[in-house]
Amino acid sequence: MESSSEEELEEDFPGHEWITPQSSIRAAYQSQTEKGIRKICSELLELKDAIENLCGNMQSKYLAFLRISEEVVEAEQELIELQKHVSAQGILVQDLMSGVCRELDIWHKFSKEEDVKEKDFQTELDEILSVDTQDPKVIFLDKLDILLAEHKIEEALLTLEAEEKKYIMTDDSGKELNSDISAFKTELFKRKSVLEAQLVRYSEQPSLSIPELRKSLSGLIKIGKGSLAHQVLLKAYGAHLQKSVEAFLPTCSIYTETYSATLSQLVFSAIAKVSKETNTLFGDSAMNTNRIIQWAEFEIETFARLVKENSPLPESVSALRSACICIQTSLSHCSYLESHGLKFSKLLMILLRPYIEEVIDLNFRRVRRKIVDSARNDDILLLNPPEGSPLSGPVSPNVMLTSSGKKFMSIVNDVLDQVTPMTIVHFGGTILNKFLQLFDRYVEALIKVLPGPSEDDNLVDSKEPVEFKAESDAQQLALIGTAYTVADELLPAALSKFFDMQTEKKGAGASSEGHGSGSIYSIEYKEWKRQLQHSLEKLRDHFCLQYVLSFIYLEGKSRLDARMYLEPKSDDLLWDSDPLPSLPFQALFGRLQQLASIAGDVLLGKEKIQKVLLSRLTETVVIWLSNEQEFWDVFEDQSIKLQPSGLQQLILDMHFIVEIAICGRFPHRPVQQLVSTIIARAIAAFSARGVDPQSALPEDEWFLDTAKAAIHKLMLGASGSESEPEPEPDEHVVLHDEVSDSEECTSTIGSEDSFASAKNDDLESPVYFTDPET
Repeated sequence: MESSSEEELEEDFPGHEWITPQSSIRAAYQSQTEKGIRKICSELLELKDAIENLCGNMQSKYLAFLRISEEVVEAEQELIELQKHVSAQGILVQDLMSGVCRELDIWHKFSKEEDVKEKDFQTELDEILSVDTQDPKVIFLDKLDILLAEHKIEEALLTLEAEEKKYIMTDDSGKELNSDISAFKTELFKRKSVLEAQLVRYSEQPSLSIPELRKSLSGLIKIGKGSLAHQVLLKAYGAHLQKSVEAFLPTCSIYTETYSATLSQLVFSAIAKVSKETNTLFGDSAMNTNRIIQWAEFEIETFARLVKENSPLPESVSALRSACICIQTSLSHCSYLESHGLKFSKLLMILLRPYIEEVIDLNFRRVRRKIVDSARNDDILLLNPPEGSPLSGPVSPNVMLTSSGKKFMSIVNDVLDQVTPMTIVHFGGTILNKFLQLFDRYVEALIKVLPGPSEDDNLVDSKEPVEFKAESDAQQLALIGTAYTVADELLPAALSKFFDMQTEKKGAGASSEGHGSGSIYSIEYKEWKRQLQHSLEKLRDHFCLQYVLSFIYLEGKSRLDARMYLEPKSDDLLWDSDPLPSLPFQALFGRLQQLASIAGDVLLGKEKIQKVLLSRLTETVVIWLSNEQEFWDVFEDQSIKLQPSGLQQLILDMHFIVEIAICGRFPHRPVQQLVSTIIARAIAAFSARGVDPQSALPEDEWFLDTAKAAIHKLMLGASGSESEPEPEPDEHVVLHDEVSDSEECTSTIGSEDSFASAKNDDLESPVYFTDPET
């Protein structure tokens, strides 16, 4: 607004030449004022920088001035101290001079020689301090001080040794005063202490070699410090050992199986070297031996701790192998040291036993899980062990295994491959018991694969999935045959080295003391085999029970029920022209015959296993009849009338079971005893209901002959029966097997013991239900 008003004034009043316009004046002065202000500002900034620099220089110079002032003060204090020291030295010199003069005056005063002329004080002092008049002991001490100051240890030792010999030779002269001798001994003891300290410091140098260490220790022995020298020796070897171990520890994660052997080599070789050096330098001393034992025990404890700390996972194969190698190498070293009077094997086992047992236990837990998985997934593939494998060689050539059995033995051999002889000696009993538990777990896994419920709730866990079930008789027999083959042949053969070593050690007179409760001496082969058979009996009894129960509760007329002995019959069995056992027992005979045929194919060459199973099946039927209360409750029912024919049929059935065992060449004594009990109980039950056994029952020979005839007839059958129609309900079931007419079972075949516990001689005869010629 102001500028526009000025322009209007200029237009209204045009200017003259001698008049300068107001706008020009303002523009000129405005530019000059701005430049001036800027210049003043720049000068002020420069002045500010100069002031800051001046302040900084003043501060730094002030600090320097303070520092110099402090140094000057310190220098003044040092000068004052120096002056004091000089003054003190001057006083000492003056005291010395005065003392010397006083002694000289006294000496002159009491001197008996009156003709001696007075001498100048400086001359007297020079004579006293001259070399010719010095004591040889003083010269020796001065020389020894020089050698010690220059750290010439070997020369100092030689000088000291020479002087001591000289002193001993001239000690008997008696010319020297006791006070002089005592003073010299005191000074000599001080020099020995200095030399001792130098030797110890020299010996403790980390880079010192063994020969140099030996020289240093010899020096300590020469000056009478043998005990200290031995302690220095132990300390030096301990330091060397620690250095070696620390250098090796980072590689333990690489050498997981052999790291323990390397640590053992480092530790026990150091102990052996210390023992050797001690005998060389110090000789045989009980004190030194005790000191070595204390030092070695500490190093062995450190070794055991390092083995545990650097071990791989305890359940791994590497940990088992490492533990076994550790025991083998360490005990071998201990055996060497024992020949030198150092016994550490007991201490070593006390330290390592918990760790070794933990590794063994966790490894067997791991393989137990693998075995259970293999048994659940068994596809019943019958496999012959390949040539050269651990399963071939010591066993019969016709061994047949399922895949689970082969897997079991493969796992067993994998574990045995890690075990060393010393491990067997000290932990053989523990390992054998672990194998018993392993086989028992394998049997339990097979029981879960077999059909039917188990009577032992501990053997079946419904939460564990079972991917495979052995439904057919052939599959079940294959599993059982595998278990028996493993228990009777493969597992004892694989573990034979355990018992061979036990026999060898006992034959050599080795004592079982000091080996611990888990050693190979803690278990006998017979007891171990007995426990192995106990596991087999569980598998056998489960198979027999489920097989018999499936037969007993079979639907139809072949079902075993006490009511079949209550059915009224028109004629007595005595008047029957062709009496036969009841249908369930005919069916039992047929099923046993069929099972024997299958077993002959699946368990080829395993007659012992076949007899065990078929004998136990027969016993299981009789045991069930004896213990089943519901079966006997039928005869005690007052509402039902009992017939003599029912008692006759029941007793015939029992004699028929006995004849089955006899004809099959089973041990029939247990069956016969159980049958006698059942017959006596049946007679008592029928007698209580009004049936007279004296009039109703024929002689025992009739039942025996009838049972034999029934066996013969059922085995003989009819040659063309396959084309005949099925029997009516009232007819007997006849098994159609072609048998020679001359085939006859006698009751004289059998054994005195139960087949489950039969001897090998009793089990060598083949099992047959048909004519061998057919």
